[in-house]
Amino acid sequence: MTTRILTGITTTGTPHLGNYAGAIRPAILASQVDNVESFYFLADYHALIKCDDPARIARSRLEIAATWLAGGLDTERATFYRQSDIPEITELTWLLTCVAGKGLLNRAHAYKAAVDQNEAAGLDPDAGVTMGLFSYPVLMAADILIFNANKVPVGRDQVQHVEMARDIGQRFNHLFGKGRDFFAMPEAVIEEDVATLPGLDGRKMSKSYDNTIPLFSSSKELKSAISRIVTDSKLPGEAKDPDNSHLFTLYQAFSTHAEQLSMREDLQAGLAWGEAKERLFSLLDEQLAEPRERYHDLLAKPDDLEDILQAGAVKARKVATPFLQELREAVGLRSFSVQGADLAGGKKKAKKAKRVVSFRDAEGFRFRVLNSKGEDLLLSKAFADGREAGLAAKHVQSAQDGLDIRQDNQQLTVWLDEQCIAQSPEYASVEACQAALVELRAALASE
Repeated sequence: MTTRILTGITTTGTPHLGNYAGAIRPAILASQVDNVESFYFLADYHALIKCDDPARIARSRLEIAATWLAGGLDTERATFYRQSDIPEITELTWLLTCVAGKGLLNRAHAYKAAVDQNEAAGLDPDAGVTMGLFSYPVLMAADILIFNANKVPVGRDQVQHVEMARDIGQRFNHLFGKGRDFFAMPEAVIEEDVATLPGLDGRKMSKSYDNTIPLFSSSKELKSAISRIVTDSKLPGEAKDPDNSHLFTLYQAFSTHAEQLSMREDLQAGLAWGEAKERLFSLLDEQLAEPRERYHDLLAKPDDLEDILQAGAVKARKVATPFLQELREAVGLRSFSVQGADLAGGKKKAKKAKRVVSFRDAEGFRFRVLNSKGEDLLLSKAFADGREAGLAAKHVQSAQDGLDIRQDNQQLTVWLDEQCIAQSPEYASVEACQAALVELRAALASE
């Protein structure tokens, strides 16, 4: 069974060690596992909630895209895209907004924190609160649900948003599913050892606190940043407590188990903080040297980055576009041509014609799926064995929601065990192909 993983990074600043260790590195490793389908994106719509500096957002999009690729992301295995290049996400956001309860959004941590801060200052509870901030969890739910992600790697502070995505998805399924679960229920995944890295001052490493260690800064800048990490006042020769050391937490995130044991023992034996910082610098500088070089090469070639992201958007929309068409159909935003029979209500219905027809031609055994007018919606490949063709036809009839139907621009294909077993005619437009997908599912549901 394939597991679909999705994660994104907000494009509001220069990537730092916390982004890499907490999100990018585990996501890249996960994308290399068999039976995993990965969707990784630049959360640039989310950035607009937090930042009103266009130049900063534009620069951050470039830097974060380069960071993923420099870190080793294989875009042949993973789908890598910008949130703003997928219009289906924003349309789904509205569909989900229409079912999301205000009470649920009132409980979002970011909104509650803003209200508490205003009340403490004697201001109106909603002073300075935008609808972007308030409805942020709905946009994040759309990010996740448009691709039906099974697992979402997040920091501990984002777990609530994944839980909200589940709540909103369940609500939509209940209202419009009619026995079908359109949305899978996502699960938040936290890598316990590096879920939240401390910054220079010991608080969570965050651009908001201005306490970050830039990921691909020069060796000189990296050493300078590490020298500013806050430690206690214990002198060389005095025992230190690794478990209460922000520096040791950072070291753990990038070192082997053996290196961690050695550092722990040396700190407990009185290793000077200056020497400990030097070890952390040497560890990071060595690990980051090669990806740092790739990162700066990528920044110098923005056209190449653009091509990669556009290709990723095409790949992502092959999943999102037909799925959104099904969701539009579910809520009643249907093509008049598809629902024409319903609009003519009151007439006696004709006897239902068989929709899946098996036959044999000069090339072998086949089956076809027909619409209500007797026109081909699908034609199977030629099977050498009639029993094999029959089993494939039975799978197409019985799988329904689990049927692997893919849209490639203006044509539909059906897959079984990673083999294409049937395809539609090539339609005149993407829109006509999307309408045919709705018609195909209706035809199979009537069997």
